[in-house]
Amino acid sequence: MAARAFPLADILSVTTGLLLTRRTPTPGAALDEILQFMTGEELAWWQAPRAADACIEAFTAQHPFLADLAPPKVTGSPLGKATLLLWLTTAELKHGTKLTVKPLTDWVSQDKGQELGDRIELVNLP
Repeated sequence: MAARAFPLADILSVTTGLLLTRRTPTPGAALDEILQFMTGEELAWWQAPRAADACIEAFTAQHPFLADLAPPKVTGSPLGKATLLLWLTTAELKHGTKLTVKPLTDWVSQDKGQELGDRIELVNLP
């Protein structure tokens, strides 16, 4: 599959774990879109963490500056949200509003039901 450009805010949503995408009204759909592009498959919600971990490695390998791009620690207050928006805007001014990424070549597809069962078993271990 060919490379594709995604908004930097969407990529940072994956690498930081913060929902930074500006796509509305369903910001979660932006994460679904990028994770599905990267893995080449439609994922269940419980597969997203594993996909995100794999994508973080791929994103930083393709764009090394992402490894050092850490958001400020803020609260959910209006000032904290403004600080986070300023950080994101500064990152976009420096690195561009979109980044081109190549999909994963080593993604291991798993049966959704089996993966859910495995996750439940891991949670229930003593």
